Amino acid sequence: MGHISYPGDELELFARADRWKSYFADLLRPHIGGDVLEVGAGIGETTAHLLDDRARRWTCLEPDPRLSSRIEERVPAAMRPRVRVVTGTIQDLDPAERFDAVLYIDVLEHIADDVAELRRAAQVLRHDGRLIVLAPAFDFLYSPFDEAIGHYRRYTRRTLARVFPPGMRRRVLRYADSVGFVLSLGNRLLLRRSMPTEKQVAFWDRRVIPISRITDRLLSPLVGRSVIAVFSRS
Repeated sequence: MGHISYPGDELELFARADRWKSYFADLLRPHIGGDVLEVGAGIGETTAHLLDDRARRWTCLEPDPRLSSRIEERVPAAMRPRVRVVTGTIQDLDPAERFDAVLYIDVLEHIADDVAELRRAAQVLRHDGRLIVLAPAFDFLYSPFDEAIGHYRRYTRRTLARVFPPGMRRRVLRYADSVGFVLSLGNRLLLRRSMPTEKQVAFWDRRVIPISRITDRLLSPLVGRSVIAVFSRS
């Protein structure tokens, strides 16, 4: 099994960012259904926000046993029969398994060979299955926080599209959280903090995200704290 110890300790800090998680969940849900694979499920907070009746089966793949042991407690009791937790990497799955959607939510930037990883993910997709990535945007925003939690890189729309396997069809390619981009730039240039405080995360989630929901309608092709890509295997 591909067990890995996750170096970051921000998962609990961002677990309470409900407005942000609800925002990107609204953007991604139209592309999620059937048999779903969530790579790097962490402690299950993203699972809890994305899982709904459109998913027939939800496989949480997490290489850190310390984290994977906590996933089920985050999932609503009514949904737990649909959820399977696997401790390992995508290479530990049964090669015959196929999925309708494969998710990398704030995960791909932690993987050294992102091209090879998405190639493996595409191989487990069914026809017209969706490969979905949400990742931090813009390398010039790379900060001590990124380094502290094990990010290899950040992405633009163009650089993220390049790591998807050839022949896949682009469905969505956009930025999200345009106002959060400004905060990240301030941290990069001025604060240079390796970890935000609980108050900073609460302010961003409660005050900034509702504004970004509005400003992103205009700015999502241009700028954002995060970048979202959805490609299908056609």
